[in-house]
Amino acid sequence: MTDLASKTCVPCRGGVPPLTPDQIAPLAGQVAAWEVVNHHHLRRTIKTKKFADALALVNRIGAVAEEQGHHPEIRLGWGHVDVEFWTHKIDGLAEADFIMAAKVDQLVNA
Repeated sequence: MTDLASKTCVPCRGGVPPLTPDQIAPLAGQVAAWEVVNHHHLRRTIKTKKFADALALVNRIGAVAEEQGHHPEIRLGWGHVDVEFWTHKIDGLAEADFIMAAKVDQLVNA
């Protein structure tokens, strides 16, 4: 797993620019299961075998998001969980988004 997952999210207070494509590239390489969409947000669809598995995953993601103070957009459905991260205060990507993506990857692979 990446060292991103061992980091803690630092709350964004705004006033800083979102990451540039050159800054995004090495971080994205550490969370390969995630799609970088328009250099603005991260997206991943996680397949599950049952609705109950998807719901349990959503709850685990929610617990980590609360702990880190960085919350995703989540869509739950039968056999899948869709997760998106971006930093609303800067309307784009920050390192915290990649940290959370790595933490979600750990939950999926646990």
